[in-house]
Formats: sequence, C-alpha cells, structure tokens
Amino acid sequence: QVQVVESGGGLVQSGGSLRLSCKVSGGIFAFSGIRWHRQVPGEQREWVASISSHPHTSYSDSVKGRFTISRDNANRMGYLQMDSLKPEDTAVYYCNFYKGGANYWGQGTQVTVAS
Repeated sequence: QVQVVESGGGLVQSGGSLRLSCKVSGGIFAFSGIRWHRQVPGEQREWVASISSHPHTSYSDSVKGRFTISRDNANRMGYLQMDSLKPEDTAVYYCNFYKGGANYWGQGTQVTVAS
C-alpha cells in the first residue's frame, strides 16, 4: 500500500524560504512522477510543479523562477524548495505521487507567508 506524507510547512515572512518534503512508502518508486499542488480554503486545488522519472520538471507560471522541485530516488523522497515566498503562496500544499494510472495523495502541509 502506497503512503504519501508531506512535511516542512510552517510560518515564514514574505521573501523567506521553505523546503517541503514528500516521503513515499510502499509501491515502486522508479518510473513514477511527483506533483505538488496547493489549495486555499474555498478555492480549487491548484497545480504547482511536477517532476517525472526522467527527470523532467515543469512549473506553474505563478511559481516559476521561485520554486524548485526535485526528487531523491534512493530515499523515495520528493522536495519542493520555495524561495522568495509571497503572501499569496499561503495554502495547504499537497504531494501527489503518480505511477501509471494511479494517484496517491498526502494529507497536506500548511504554508503561511506573513506580509
């Protein structure tokens, strides 16, 4: 059974940095992808960044140049380095591990950016 657990969220001042981690247990980590999404209460979940097994990365326009997605296959981890944070980045951030047609989600980690 695949489990996804995020960590690393917290409160940070505008312009600061945070690094989110995503631990994947169970299943086969190779040939998989990782996405980060975020959600503000009352709004739809928004895609933030993706990394494939190749690894190819992609970012939403709202975070491009400020966030960096990465993965550590040996330790079954995904990361989201967030720099130059803005108050509008405040949200619950979710890690999505996907492989073939299956998607697995974590419970999310809160990121709050104070102005």
